[in-house]
Amino acid sequence: MKISEAADASGCHLETIRYYERIGLLPRAGRSGNGYRVYGPADIERLRFIARGRDLGFSLDEVRSLLQLASDEDLSCGDVDRLARSHLADVRARMADLQRMASELERVIASCHGGQRAECTILSTLREPAAARRPEHD
Repeated sequence: MKISEAADASGCHLETIRYYERIGLLPRAGRSGNGYRVYGPADIERLRFIARGRDLGFSLDEVRSLLQLASDEDLSCGDVDRLARSHLADVRARMADLQRMASELERVIASCHGGQRAECTILSTLREPAAARRPEHD
């Protein structure tokens, strides 16, 4: 199938497919007689794998590692488990950062009294150094 058909079948954008080829996540596509890229079922499966990994928040390097793990039948599930656990720890850390950010935004919003821009506590808080706002136990 042509790249537009591969995009439809995989859910990836055309430019994303080309990018994945450039960085080596997807093998270079074969070419038809008229020079069009040609993709097969294995390419679509790989694109779906990459897209699902990205949807789950894995970086491109992590997806590359997962692809290598998936293609090496001699590796144990433990290797995949270690990568997934590491990613879970990263996700939890980001969630904690986002929760701190939400709490800070709630505090700043609550202190805003709708006055003039020059008196805006939200803008003045954003001008403060981060260390001045961050609790010491972080």
